[in-house]
Amino acid sequence: MTTRKPAAPLHEPSRLREGLPYPLGATWDGLGVNFALFSANATKVELCLFDADGQVELERIELPEYTDEIYHGYLPDAHPGLLYGYRVHGPYAPENGHRFNPNKLLIDPYAKQLVGDVRWSEALFGYTIGHPDGDLSFDTRDSAPFVPKCKVIDPAYTWGRDQRVNVPWDRTLLYEAHVRGISMRHPAVPETHRGTFAGLMCEALLSHIKQLGVTSVELLPIHAFVNDQHLLKKGMNNFWGYNSIAFFAPHQRYLASGKIAEFKEMVAHLHDAGLEVILDVVYNHTAEGNEQGPTLSMRGIDNASYYRLMPDNKRLYINDSGTGNTLDLSHPCVLQLVTDSLRYWAGDMHVDGFRFDLATILGRYHSGYDERHSFLVACRQDPLLRQLKLIAEPWDCGPGGYQVGNFAPGWAEWNDRFRDTMRAFWKGDEGQLTDFASRMTASGELFNRRGRRPFASVNFITAHDGFTLRDLVSYNQKHNLDNDENNQDGSDHNLSWNHGVEGPTDNPEIRALRMQQMRNFFATLLLAQGTPMIVAGDEFSRTQHGNNNAYCQDSEIGWVNWNLDEEGTALLDFVKRLTALRRHYPVLRRSRFLVGTFNEALGVKDVTWLATDGNEMTTEHWHDHQGRCLGMLLNGRAQASGILRPGNDASVLLIVNAYHDPRTFTLPAVPDGNHWRCLLNTARPAEGKTRRLAFGSKLKVSGRSLVLLELHAAEDA
Repeated sequence: MTTRKPAAPLHEPSRLREGLPYPLGATWDGLGVNFALFSANATKVELCLFDADGQVELERIELPEYTDEIYHGYLPDAHPGLLYGYRVHGPYAPENGHRFNPNKLLIDPYAKQLVGDVRWSEALFGYTIGHPDGDLSFDTRDSAPFVPKCKVIDPAYTWGRDQRVNVPWDRTLLYEAHVRGISMRHPAVPETHRGTFAGLMCEALLSHIKQLGVTSVELLPIHAFVNDQHLLKKGMNNFWGYNSIAFFAPHQRYLASGKIAEFKEMVAHLHDAGLEVILDVVYNHTAEGNEQGPTLSMRGIDNASYYRLMPDNKRLYINDSGTGNTLDLSHPCVLQLVTDSLRYWAGDMHVDGFRFDLATILGRYHSGYDERHSFLVACRQDPLLRQLKLIAEPWDCGPGGYQVGNFAPGWAEWNDRFRDTMRAFWKGDEGQLTDFASRMTASGELFNRRGRRPFASVNFITAHDGFTLRDLVSYNQKHNLDNDENNQDGSDHNLSWNHGVEGPTDNPEIRALRMQQMRNFFATLLLAQGTPMIVAGDEFSRTQHGNNNAYCQDSEIGWVNWNLDEEGTALLDFVKRLTALRRHYPVLRRSRFLVGTFNEALGVKDVTWLATDGNEMTTEHWHDHQGRCLGMLLNGRAQASGILRPGNDASVLLIVNAYHDPRTFTLPAVPDGNHWRCLLNTARPAEGKTRRLAFGSKLKVSGRSLVLLELHAAEDA
């Protein structure tokens, strides 16, 4: 790349106008482009213009006005397609939190599109690497050849009849997927579209997702992100994308056409298929890392404003994210940046919701987490955002970071206790009955407060981070050697079980038991109260070969293999049956918490827990640490809304047995019913509806299995 550093501005003074301090970013109005950039501590901002290839810096223009901490200017002859960046002047005093260096080209935090990738070079760093003063030194090399350029866009797009799907929470089934991973090996996706938004428009792929019963596709980060230098040196990259650098720009690699409209077309296609689009967003940190990281954007624009710095040493960063830095959302302009980004994706790009990575950070002041943090309140009060699905990952690695159940009304939360309890229960661990009952009823002890609903508990067995479902039942230990970190990365607390052999096996008994356990996991996930989440590929038992941290595996390990074998096809059919049952029986997805108390007016309990003798469980049963079998009776006559009147839904009985051997369960008598019929049996998945099962009859429940029964009246005999 060649670059030119002009000795003096090349523009005509009459050409530049003052412009406006709003909106932030580069905004084309049909006649020209307004540029506006926040910095509370800069002394001067230069707008740098580049040629069409981003190779040559053509011009530097000092933004002429400074209003309310916003530098701004207007170029009347600028138009969409213009490539630009900023150079920001100010003190270089890391000990005071300031790291201005005009030798470094900076990405506009409000850029709607980036062109090019970060090309790692020592010139990207504001200090001189290897200098005895470390990050206190000052580097004068020009970083422009190595930094992506911002691109002015034309936001116009004809949405036609597109509108949000607005799936009710009680009918929501989340499907976590990676844009690149889900389509790279799909046979119906054209090779030129694989790994892109265009690939997600494939009719066959959308048909699979729709037929699975999914309502909402949750995409791993699609904001522009940086590939870590150490990964590139190893021939890998940051596959998952939790390393954002621009909160308004889609990752360039995901645009097959190179045009922003492709993302909008993808959203329109998913909406047309009846699917919501949820974005996994990373507003807790940026790719600039700690004090030894590169100067790419916010660090050079106003480090002291954007980042949380150590109070007693502002040279250092607070690292609640575990990635080197933490954005300071207590600063009003940083809060504005994030909420503006959310509104952009919701309003201009039509997405239906967000899952917030390490969301505890977003609600933390210097004094600690506060559910009334300005950001959380802003999302709840904003007339657009409050209509969307807002899902928190309610933990981080900072002080008081674990906050499951402590987010405000209106928020849903990933419930890792559901994951851990179900894994432990089906593995056969002792003392799980009480926790199992709580998880099956949407963890009411955590979420049933302040009018929150069961949907607040987002239940999952697996997620992108950790084992796939197949690996969960196939490996006792993680196998991450392909990550080239000596198997030291990834969690060691997997609660997994290989059922006798580590990894693949030809043993038919072990393979059959693994399949049955996967059915058990899916059954408890999809028959529990709350909002279920499935990871793409688990429905047909994809494997990552024991890798539980595939963040850097843009390879066959991280890609979904769509070449289904007989076992995968059978599991897929079973999952479709489960999602159909969940849709058909409202009692499996109540919008009110099940509390198990007797309603005198209706003469019924919403949920009754039964021992193997068919009678209600006693305190002694709950305290039996060896107990692994119980029944969950959901009565369809229970109050289904806040209005005191009997429900008219079907009643069902769920029986689970985590013992290794069969247990005999006495079927209870229930008023308004006459007998039971089996809807589902994880030990015999191909079995259809069985003969009538009389009240008081003995049902043999296979070891490590789940049975779902429906109550029938006499006329159904």
